[in-house]
Amino acid sequence: MKNQPEMTLRIPEDVLRKLLYVAEAEGRSPNNHILMLLRNNIQYFERAKGRCDAAKLKEIDLSEYLKEE
Repeated sequence: MKNQPEMTLRIPEDVLRKLLYVAEAEGRSPNNHILMLLRNNIQYFERAKGRCDAAKLKEIDLSEYLKEE
């Protein structure tokens, strides 16, 4: 697997339980379920407000999310 950024997510216990329940019911891991939700939200945003600016995306600093090997 390639080196992918990691992010810690603080989530209320009741929401976590529901996330785990729904992910299992839909046959996804919690991580894959969150990725699907994020992708859907990004698609919605881009339909409503336009595509994300590629130049601005490249300017975003990911250093705190990338693992050092």
